[in-house]
Amino acid sequence: MRINEIITPEIEQKMLETAMVFARKVSKKNKFNPTIKQMYKCTSGPRFGRKVASIKQCDAPIDIAKRNQMKLTRAKTKVLQARRAKKTKKINPAAIIARRLNKFRKIK
Repeated sequence: MRINEIITPEIEQKMLETAMVFARKVSKKNKFNPTIKQMYKCTSGPRFGRKVASIKQCDAPIDIAKRNQMKLTRAKTKVLQARRAKKTKKINPAAIIARRLNKFRKIK
């Protein structure tokens, strides 16, 4: 079976609108052992620029209550989040590997 027999025109259009990237995925059971997963980066829609697990999530409806709650949380903890993110990107092996893999896949 060939891939063009499986993929519908709608899915093909979505694939053209997204880009494959590598991302660090942390499991809830063992947060100290992150893995590298292939994800999609939305190039259009309400989640533009965000890395998502499946293509369908790029155009999924947004939960306004969750979005507003996250805005408040980020406003309160932005300095702490920035420090943690900076530290993770420097010393976490999975983050370093993902960054190196994505260097070759940059969208221009």
